[in-house]
Amino acid sequence: MSTIADQVTDFNVGFNEQIGPRLAGVFADEQAGLTAGGVPSDAVSQGSIIPDARLVDAAGAEVSLYDAIGEAPAVLVFYRGAWCPYCNITLKHYQRTLLPGLNDRGIALIAISPQTPDGSSAAVANGELAFTVLSDPSNVLIEQLGIKTEPNAAARSAHTDLGFDVADSNADATADIPFPTVLVIDSGRSVTFADVHVDYTTRTEVATILSAVDSLARVSA
Repeated sequence: MSTIADQVTDFNVGFNEQIGPRLAGVFADEQAGLTAGGVPSDAVSQGSIIPDARLVDAAGAEVSLYDAIGEAPAVLVFYRGAWCPYCNITLKHYQRTLLPGLNDRGIALIAISPQTPDGSSAAVANGELAFTVLSDPSNVLIEQLGIKTEPNAAARSAHTDLGFDVADSNADATADIPFPTVLVIDSGRSVTFADVHVDYTTRTEVATILSAVDSLARVSA
């Protein structure tokens, strides 16, 4: 089974050819800048407590994060939106290769973005996702976790050239988005594993997540 990194490499070849060298250069510069900036000092990390939050499901109904998680440990995946091809690659991959392992372990998988419920529905449909997909409509939780960012001006201009604007997809009509992040939390809402990716073309691989989940199980035993 190919990794997310393998799929991204294959995707980038065709994508860069499609958009041309100018736009490809804009996105490469953005990724380099994000990498140079590093993970924010106040970003969620091991030992952080996840606060409850009022989120919205794909049908538009309000739901408590704690209610969605339940009483058991969980894996939270923060992604940019259904407009992001790297997010779609990742969520589809998690559906195929992560979800079965989490189901076997009794661990919930929840994906969260700032997009509208329609965007969440699109993400579900695009990936035929069978796990919970929620929206943080005002980026409240994302900001509390210290993982909020936004595309730079050049990238937003490039998005316009490609026919879309992040703000049109977000529930709060801003361009605020999370750094792609995976958190493993225990039954006490404490983070036991945090992986924040400032370069949005890279993501947490399934083997790494399952290893973190299994480490949590050993500690709890």
